[in-house]
Amino acid sequence: MRLSTSAIALVVGLLVNHVAQAAELPQRWVSAGGALSEWVTALGGESKLVGVDTTSQHPQSLKALPSIGYQRQLSAEGILSLRPQILVGTEEMGPPPVLAQIRNAGVQVELFSAQADLPTLQDNLQHLGKLLGAEDKASALFSTYQQQLNLQKTAVTQAQTRQKAPGVLLILGHAGGKPLIAGKDTAADWVLQQAGGRNLATHSGYKPFSVESLAGLRPEVLVFSDRALSGEAARAALFKENPILASTSAAKAGRVFELDPTLLVGGLGPRLPASLQALSAGFYPANAQTAP
Repeated sequence: MRLSTSAIALVVGLLVNHVAQAAELPQRWVSAGGALSEWVTALGGESKLVGVDTTSQHPQSLKALPSIGYQRQLSAEGILSLRPQILVGTEEMGPPPVLAQIRNAGVQVELFSAQADLPTLQDNLQHLGKLLGAEDKASALFSTYQQQLNLQKTAVTQAQTRQKAPGVLLILGHAGGKPLIAGKDTAADWVLQQAGGRNLATHSGYKPFSVESLAGLRPEVLVFSDRALSGEAARAALFKENPILASTSAAKAGRVFELDPTLLVGGLGPRLPASLQALSAGFYPANAQTAP
């Protein structure tokens, strides 16, 4: 079967147009914000990354890339030395004069929302997918993510038929130092809710509390997230620097759980559904024991 000259011309035209569009997409990327960098990788864009910020710790391979520093304290010189075509980050990225300097140098700067909700994630993934030429993959990733959260919601609803939602505090620290407590309108609050916890903190954002105030809230569960230490070292430092926390019912019952701090940076990331399951198992131990 022979193709007509017009059909051949059409096919060639489509191929040329596809190649031209791909060539127009930015090929040298710098990313600031842990979740955003993870999504770039999930969408097949890791090979385009030439630098990331210090919150971009996953996957492990990102640690081998040049660091541009902390997302809120970026340096124009450091970023421009990597010759990027595009810098992506959330509204947490800055400071603004540095971003302006980077734009003036001809680098495309794309800002994404770090709001912790599904509509925002969908918008972010669609935008990233367009920039990477991976729109179909972005749609598929969001669909899978939504399904995972629906399953999580169902599991929590079932668990709460047997046990009331525990009162939880999420403590963000640095080597056990004076902690910040995650309040409303934060990614941490979203995590606690999705895992089936009842956030005892009623303020907005992350704020320091006296340890006496913390103990007075009588948390049934403590979730800690340390930006300098991890594992048992982080837990030990938390109780050493804030000994009154060790007297809470949460600590006495051994209901103290760790959350990777990079999960709270840059909006909802691809590792969150698995972390929600792990937290739910700690919040609802009876449900975890009866699960198949």
